[in-house]
Amino acid sequence: MRYLNSVRVTQKAGTTMSEQSIETAPRAARKLGAVILGLASFLTAMLAAFVLPSVNSGPNQIPVGISGSIQVVGPLQETLGGDEWDVSHYASVDSLVSAIRERSVMGGLIITADGVDIYTASAGGPMAASAVTALGNTIAAKLHKQAAAHDLVAYPKDDPRGAGLSAAALPMILGGILPAVLLCRLFPGYQSLRIRMAGVLLFSLLAGAAITAVLQFGTGSLAGSYGLSALGLSLGMAALSVTLIGLEGVLGFAGLGLGGALMMLLGNPLSGLATGPHWLPDGWVTLGQMLPPGATGSVLRATAFFDGTGAGTPALVLAAWVVFGLLLVFITDRRGRWSRGTISAEASRPAHSVGNLA
Repeated sequence: MRYLNSVRVTQKAGTTMSEQSIETAPRAARKLGAVILGLASFLTAMLAAFVLPSVNSGPNQIPVGISGSIQVVGPLQETLGGDEWDVSHYASVDSLVSAIRERSVMGGLIITADGVDIYTASAGGPMAASAVTALGNTIAAKLHKQAAAHDLVAYPKDDPRGAGLSAAALPMILGGILPAVLLCRLFPGYQSLRIRMAGVLLFSLLAGAAITAVLQFGTGSLAGSYGLSALGLSLGMAALSVTLIGLEGVLGFAGLGLGGALMMLLGNPLSGLATGPHWLPDGWVTLGQMLPPGATGSVLRATAFFDGTGAGTPALVLAAWVVFGLLLVFITDRRGRWSRGTISAEASRPAHSVGNLA
């Protein structure tokens, strides 16, 4: 009888296991299909995010100044009044040069009887500077005049094309994502929030100082104040890391992945580090400058080449991201403490009940 019972139990267990395997097969197929579809969508989105800005890039409301006689400047302003240029008239050469140095305009044309003088600031945006130069040469050819180009704010001699600044985009973004991912894995739970926050802040300061030192003293890609540039870069990486830690605390691993993908897929191609913000498609310029990579690039460009002029707005954007991340961290901490208090209260109830019964 025991043998028969054991056989029946074995048969019943075998039937249950086969039924479970049959039931989980469609579920596994659906899960596999969802993973494949998600990966394909992710790669497609990544391709679109990186390719579309390049394909659709070009002059986009580039602010340019013009100085000269009203007989020449008037018709020229009407001709250039389109989507590519934002033309302003300046009464004198000095006022136009000051506007370029103060980043009110990306470049300027001074049209005189002797020729056309082209003033640019290539460190503010090499593609925009090239476009202004091409525009000046075209106008000089139409007027049958000679053109002379003057670069008021150029890249350092050791890196005249700004290759180092362009290449800094990816390390800068990874410098904000990797420490957040690593610290969240090594120190999980809301009890370790302070450790994670201290870690990302210390890393941001150290990495910002190190990367800026390489770019300024190693490759000669940056000029200006080393301290201000290092602080700006550190603020940018802290804005990324603190936000990602906050997203991980509120949404879990999905929040960490979502935040990292957003910064990589949108923040990197829309940062404008290589081209300057005025070379991106309309609307994407604003979005790129509102994300930490684009704001960090603008701060770094301002501190390194323009004595800090124009660094205020992007610095405020980065500070807002830090505050947003801290708010998420605070919510995570409050929620964790509330959950722990609830569990402790529920765990203590049976003990009180037993004591009352006794």
